[in-house]
Amino acid sequence: MAVLAQFIIGLVFGCGLVIGGMSNPAKVLNFLDLGAIASGGWDPSLACVMLGAIAVTFVGFRLVLRRQRPIFDTAFHLPTATALDARIIVGPAIFGVGWGLVGFCPGPALTALGTGGGAAAVFVAAMLVGMTGARLLANRPGASAPAVPRA
Repeated sequence: MAVLAQFIIGLVFGCGLVIGGMSNPAKVLNFLDLGAIASGGWDPSLACVMLGAIAVTFVGFRLVLRRQRPIFDTAFHLPTATALDARIIVGPAIFGVGWGLVGFCPGPALTALGTGGGAAAVFVAAMLVGMTGARLLANRPGASAPAVPRA
């Protein structure tokens, strides 16, 4: 039952990405191009998608965390670390630069694979190589950062 519920949730999420235009890199890049505000070429529509996602997440977390435990697990698995380290700074910076350069982030790129776009396939392949490299780097002998947990 849990796998079916997770599949349906993922399907709804993917449909939301497609309907919201997040899987279209041109739309994302037009949103990120703040220099186009003066010329009228800026597309603010993704701000509505992001604000909607923030609102749903804000309310959802408040409701879910009132429960004693999750529906499909025995306990909540929330982050406990509060210290900032290089991984917390560099990882999101790489994510942001990549998103700004090509207009894809991981979720929408996976969704865009369903449309058969070559750009999405190249991005996902590069993303997988980068994820593998990051895991190997973090788990190398003598690494000072904590090992990346296996999913």
